[in-house]
Amino acid sequence: MKLLKQSLALLVILSLVLATAPGGFAYQTDESTASAPVQPTQQTPEQLQQLVAPIALYPDALVAQILAASTYPTEIVEADRWMQQHPDLKGQQLGDEVDKQQWDPSVKALTQFPSVLANLDKNLSWTSSLGDAYVNQQQAVMDAVQVMRQRAQQSGNLKSTPEQKVTTQGQTIVVEPANPDVVYVPAYDPWLVYGSPLPVWPGWYPVPGIFIGGPAIAFGVGFGIGYFGGFGWGWHRWGFDWHDHAVMYNHDRYISHSRTFVNRDNFAHRAGDFHGGQAPRGFAGAQHGFAAPHSQPGTHSGAFSGFDHGGIARSNSSRGQSSFGGGFHGGGGFHGGGGFHGGGGRR
Repeated sequence: MKLLKQSLALLVILSLVLATAPGGFAYQTDESTASAPVQPTQQTPEQLQQLVAPIALYPDALVAQILAASTYPTEIVEADRWMQQHPDLKGQQLGDEVDKQQWDPSVKALTQFPSVLANLDKNLSWTSSLGDAYVNQQQAVMDAVQVMRQRAQQSGNLKSTPEQKVTTQGQTIVVEPANPDVVYVPAYDPWLVYGSPLPVWPGWYPVPGIFIGGPAIAFGVGFGIGYFGGFGWGWHRWGFDWHDHAVMYNHDRYISHSRTFVNRDNFAHRAGDFHGGQAPRGFAGAQHGFAAPHSQPGTHSGAFSGFDHGGIARSNSSRGQSSFGGGFHGGGGFHGGGGFHGGGGRR
């Protein structure tokens, strides 16, 4: 009996060490054995600037979709795998099939930009950190985006081009498509484009189509978004209220009902909901509130056990390995062999 108690004590100590070790070791859990999440410290402004660097120069509506979707890392994995399995779907047919899926509207919206979705999947550890930061430091994340845009503008890399319109409204820099029906996703090296080099996110994997080497911005093939205009998750449903530091969806503040991350400030006061508000289309009411990360019907839940309740992802994803393997899907966007044309002059 004494030996058993000593063994259990050793196991508890080992578990605590693993849970609090730098970098975070992922662990498996389920709803019946879920424990309180590890409480990470708030990230500094410099850390948040590094975190948002890969997306800060995207058009506003796309940044909004990414921040919202980053709170659903398991669905991002599902969606990217689904896209790899349906490479022939394009345009209206793609929209019709995506609309049938039970993903959050933000995740559905990213299927319009396969290379962006692939980036979130391939760099899942970064995506998970972005989602956690958005949940717990939303205003600071928005401020970090603006700081990085200012740095890129000062370095001469963020300006209006035939592909995008860049305007300054007070202290806010707004990025929009030059043509409202065609969205160009800028390709750049997020660690070089802002002037002074940034530390590279650990394990960062440069995904083809949205990454180029060197301190400049380029644009590839535009994404036509007209096919998706009739869907409730389409491009024009998304935006920013920079004044109130809010992602906007359908002209209202976006509400995430993800169960992957815990809002540490509000957990004790609002245990029944993430932020409150209406549920995303296609989700049953029983899915709201705090619980273990979920997977949709027809998927293998074991594939997502690399997440704990703090949204920590397994390190193999941060090394450029998709959670399900397979190559990058380029349907409807950047195609192999298609060159880039510069938008922010190379130096």
